[in-house]
Amino acid sequence: MKSLEPDICVIGAGSAGLSIAAGASQMGAQTVLIEKAEMGGDCLNYGCVPSKSLLVAGRAAQAWRHTAAFGIDTPEPSVDFARVHAHVRDVIDGIAPLDSEERFTGLGVEVIRDAALFEDERTVVANGARIRAKRFVVATGSRASVPPIEGLEQISYLTNETVFSLTERPEHLIVIGGGPIGSELGQAFRHLGARVSLIEMGSILQNDDPELVEVVRRRLTRDGVELHEQAKVLRVGAAGNGVAATVERDGQEERIEGSHLLLAAGRQPTVEGLGLEAAGVVYDRRGIKTDARLRTTNKRVYAAGDVASGPQFTHMAGHHAGIVIKNALFRLPAKVENRAVPWVTYTEPELAHVGMTEAMARKAGERINILRWDFHENDRARAERQTDGFCKAVVTPKGKILGASIVGPQAGELIQPWVLAIANGLKVSAMAQVIAPYPTLGEVSKRAAGSFYTPKLFSERTKKIVRLLLRLP
Repeated sequence: MKSLEPDICVIGAGSAGLSIAAGASQMGAQTVLIEKAEMGGDCLNYGCVPSKSLLVAGRAAQAWRHTAAFGIDTPEPSVDFARVHAHVRDVIDGIAPLDSEERFTGLGVEVIRDAALFEDERTVVANGARIRAKRFVVATGSRASVPPIEGLEQISYLTNETVFSLTERPEHLIVIGGGPIGSELGQAFRHLGARVSLIEMGSILQNDDPELVEVVRRRLTRDGVELHEQAKVLRVGAAGNGVAATVERDGQEERIEGSHLLLAAGRQPTVEGLGLEAAGVVYDRRGIKTDARLRTTNKRVYAAGDVASGPQFTHMAGHHAGIVIKNALFRLPAKVENRAVPWVTYTEPELAHVGMTEAMARKAGERINILRWDFHENDRARAERQTDGFCKAVVTPKGKILGASIVGPQAGELIQPWVLAIANGLKVSAMAQVIAPYPTLGEVSKRAAGSFYTPKLFSERTKKIVRLLLRLP
């Protein structure tokens, strides 16, 4: 068996693992990268990239349906789903070379295409090689959760790993799970002409502010997505050439029949089959236990990305990569920063958030002011006829920004100034004093921030001061 003794061995070639391997190698560390499946991991092959590519195709079709508001009459769009699939594949294929084995080999990384198994606390074996590295990083990501639903093992179903392989549009897609993945894909398939039934045990997008979620809920309903909230799936089974789900809601059972079933009921970290017990690495159903520096219970082993018991976002995987590099290579005590982590649900309209929600702030006992500005008061949004939604900021009475949420067009882009403000401890005055170009959607953030000063600015006290000053020669 071949023996390798690199400076760092990375297990998993997803977002976190690739960033760590590339950075380490380019900084002079001998690096081994082990991947048993697709280079690029979930994000490139089954997650962010294909899902957003499908979403934009759906938005193009939906925009075609609503041109009459601009004085342009068009027929119902004809969706060639095989070409939609080709579009998704083309986007993936365009990005894939950046994540490829050839690129990383060119960077000086030794890439091993096999499953990794810890033999002991400092040894991993893979594809006939025994690797004894100074530092290991487990970056194996996560996969779709499969809930314990009666009859599920008897039928075919889709997850995010298989849904993008469809070359024919589902006639009627049943989606189990109303989180970001289920809501995004449900709306995308509806925009592309499929009938969609979305089933959620609680309320859709439960981690977001209910006030903003309501805007998304109204749009989903208006688009024709059939929402079944507060509905428990009792069982599933075959129905002719398709599938059926029996749900219980308000004590009543209902049978929903469709052509395809998509599971979007959350994700679970990939920790099985790694021999983590032999390595002395503690984990549970939420992932690998780490400290703020991403060190596991084995001082030689770090964990990064979805597997590291934290927010499961690609941008957090990138943040983790930087933390691991600083700790493992430079011995700097860098720590994960969770205070200003944004998240975005790419429905139409988009829903973006950073920091504390109103409910979180009240639960924490904070004294808060709530600032709002609606898109229907934004001239650019009116010109583009995208006036659904608003910006909502949570601040203290002294103007410290605790959190912000935006639901509306391009919310994922518009949230970024709030991320910067929270990360750098800026007060709401910084946002209010920005000179925003006109007309832009970004003005909603400036206007929301400026509303913090409205009560004092137009108060009777201010009027008295102005009148007094005007009397002076």
